[in-house]
Amino acid sequence: MSARGKPRVAITGAAGLIGQVLVGALDEHYAVEAIDRRRRRRSWKRADLSKPRGAAAALRGADLVVDLAANPSPSLSWEGARRNNIPTTFNVLEAARAAGVRRVVYASSNHVTGMYEQDEPYASIGEGRYDGLDPGRIRRITPLDPIRPDGPYGLSKAFGEAAGRYFADEHGLSVLCLRIGTVNRADRPTTPRQFATLLTHRDLVELVRSCLEAPEELRFGVYYGVSANTWRFWDIESAEAEVGYESRDDAERWR
Repeated sequence: MSARGKPRVAITGAAGLIGQVLVGALDEHYAVEAIDRRRRRRSWKRADLSKPRGAAAALRGADLVVDLAANPSPSLSWEGARRNNIPTTFNVLEAARAAGVRRVVYASSNHVTGMYEQDEPYASIGEGRYDGLDPGRIRRITPLDPIRPDGPYGLSKAFGEAAGRYFADEHGLSVLCLRIGTVNRADRPTTPRQFATLLTHRDLVELVRSCLEAPEELRFGVYYGVSANTWRFWDIESAEAEVGYESRDDAERWR
């Protein structure tokens, strides 16, 4: 807890787009500590979280963690995943456990189940071909469906979810994983697929805040991070029911 009585939230990977959105939006309600390999401001912590000591030092004193630290490229090589994303995620979870952090909100990815988009009707929706389709009848992909990673990046995020489950079961650390959809600088759809996958900046903030403030007894969960888009093919009902997520946006407003 900070000197002002606000919970201390460490945001790793804060220099990325999602990190920048969250650092600015959460500061009103939390004492935010921005952490990244690059220090955008003097008040930020600079840390290499792929090293255990770096992670331990960065998270010391945190009450809550939003873990965005990873190479976010969907075309990430296996070598990049092995050297950076996988050890970084494990080190953050271990440092959070050792520091007595109450909860880690882990930025997973829709790429954990990306191979479903090769199947119908998801392939057509992603290409903006809606003929013969009724959005109310589409079976949405849920967190209970088997994982189907679409590359090394998705594999690294699947590892993060599995590691989170282990830390929740073995150490009692609350870990909530968000399979984030499309967050872009335009904050609106820029491709046909994004009419299904968009997560607006304000819905991103709402989802993360809902996870940070969810009941303490919620030890583990996996949720899709997407706005209430008419053509979304991911389930958000579990996030609504379990953490109280209330999306306010639908990508259709930009048609």
